[in-house]
Amino acid sequence: MSSTELSRRSLLAGAVTGVAAAVLPAGAEGVKAVRKGRIHQAVCRGPYAHIPLDELCRAAAEMGLQGIDLLRPEEWDVPLRYGLRCTMGQAVSLDLYHGLAHPDQQARLEQDLRTAIPLAAKHKVPNLICFSGTRFHVLDDQGAANCIASFNRLKPIAEDHGVTLCMELLNSKINHPGYMCDHTAWGVNVVRAVNSPRVKLLYDIYHMQIMEGDLIRTITTNKEWIAHFHTGGVPGRHELDGTQEVRWDGVMRAIAEMGFTGYVAHEFSPTRDPLTSLRQAVELCDV
Repeated sequence: MSSTELSRRSLLAGAVTGVAAAVLPAGAEGVKAVRKGRIHQAVCRGPYAHIPLDELCRAAAEMGLQGIDLLRPEEWDVPLRYGLRCTMGQAVSLDLYHGLAHPDQQARLEQDLRTAIPLAAKHKVPNLICFSGTRFHVLDDQGAANCIASFNRLKPIAEDHGVTLCMELLNSKINHPGYMCDHTAWGVNVVRAVNSPRVKLLYDIYHMQIMEGDLIRTITTNKEWIAHFHTGGVPGRHELDGTQEVRWDGVMRAIAEMGFTGYVAHEFSPTRDPLTSLRQAVELCDV
């Protein structure tokens, strides 16, 4: 028996008893778990990079997920084969360190995004990730002004194509020293100044728990400026389980109750069987 068959059988065997199922679109196999639909869940590619993308998409569809985050343009069509979409695209040249806060990087990054936006619209990708970059040689106020200027130049094309540019909030305490967009208030100040429905924040719950805590109040207070969420257990960015300090079902209920219609994508690094851990997280967050 192949490893693909084993992982698929394990996945199906662990499904909740009695959950209704629907037939997947042509080209996919198995049954699709029916979710409550209050939280639109996805999964990030990175922690599952060792699994072929088609296999990950097939498993995600069977779990009732709606998409795959952080795919590059050449991969954007793959989730469509399984009734999914790429829920957060990544343009080719973007990285965490050389971001829109840096004046010597703006022209290159803006051109990359100008190219990616219409392509994303064509492939049904609703969001593109963006980064502020680090504080090296740039003060916070100037970095914010630089990001605002770039987003103001980009927002007309994003608005025309219905694609949202999402600047990610990351922690500078542990994982990304010097990263500028490391507090919600700084990110909100940038996107509020741009004031476009197509320029928002990617609120990474793992990173902001490390930097700020106070998750539910911060999220609900700033809901107008948040387009997307990522998950990851604190500490360690592992499974969303009892070893972690975040009460995930409570956070998800708050997100659902504020009327959020975007995606919550799982970006934790599994320490156990990866698809089993993912399924458990999906069930936990299906509030």
